[in-house]
This record gives sequence, C-alpha cells and structure tokens, in this order.
Amino acid sequence: MNKECVLVVLKPDVVAKGLIGIILDRFSGAGMDLLAIKILSVSQDLAQRHYQHLKEQRFYKEIIKYLQGKLHDGHKAVALVYSGKNVIQRCRDIAGATNPEDADPRSIRGSMGRITTEGVFENLIHVSSDRKEACREIKLWFSPDEISGDLFPTRDEVLENYKKKVWK
Repeated sequence: MNKECVLVVLKPDVVAKGLIGIILDRFSGAGMDLLAIKILSVSQDLAQRHYQHLKEQRFYKEIIKYLQGKLHDGHKAVALVYSGKNVIQRCRDIAGATNPEDADPRSIRGSMGRITTEGVFENLIHVSSDRKEACREIKLWFSPDEISGDLFPTRDEVLENYKKKVWK
C-alpha cells in the first residue's frame, strides 16, 4: 500500500473568517487518518523556515506576514497532519490551485479564497507539495510527541536545564 503523510496548514485568514469547521469537514469526509492537529501563533522563524524556498520571490515578505497572521489581526493558524494512500494528492485536490482564480470552484481555494487589492493570494490553506517537503514541513511544525503514531525515526534525548510549561 502506498501510505504517505502530509502537512496541512489552515492559514490565519481561515481563523479570522470562521471557516475552520467548514474546511475540516471537507478533509474529514475524504477517508484519511488525522494524526495531529494544533492551533498556534506562527513565529517569524517558523514562517521563514517554512517558506525558505520562496526567499527570492518579490512577495516573500508579504507571505511571511500573512502566515504569521499580521494581515488578519494576529489570528493563529491550525496545523494538521494526515496520512493515507495518496494523501498528498488527495489533499492538494481538496485545496485547489494556489491561485484562487485558477482553482476549481468546488475546491477550498476556488470557493473561499481571494486575491486582495494589494495582490496577496489569500488562498487559505497550505498543503505539502510532495513526500520530501511533507517530511521537512511536518518536522518544522510538530515534535514527535505531538503526533499520533511513529511517522519518522526518533531518538530519546535527556535535556538538562530544560524549561517546560506544565499544568498546575
């Protein structure tokens, strides 16, 4: 069986517009396994590492601000990991083309995305492009203990002076 995993990120405009449930519903009906989900504020470092391949593009600074929520009142992002047979292509089909104007009108981007008057693609969602990127991106966004199941090899490490927030 050709089982793979994928990172899906619901960008801050999804949160700002109250579209989380609608979008998650489209994925949950596709028969894939949800291995991880979290809501987070995207740091500048995470945004830059995530979009490192676009560093030379003229829109790089805007896309970093967009992923951080700076264009949407500081709203957070929702990161998910799915696994299943051909999950990358299935998720990319659900998401639609990157440019909302080129996306199938039945896709997430085609039905809910837009291009702002400033030319920013509010395409709502990120989906890993291939297996190599999925591996890189999942490791950026999640630690091994945040994922249900063993996706990649891990090791145990003892850390001294490690400070961690815990429940009272």
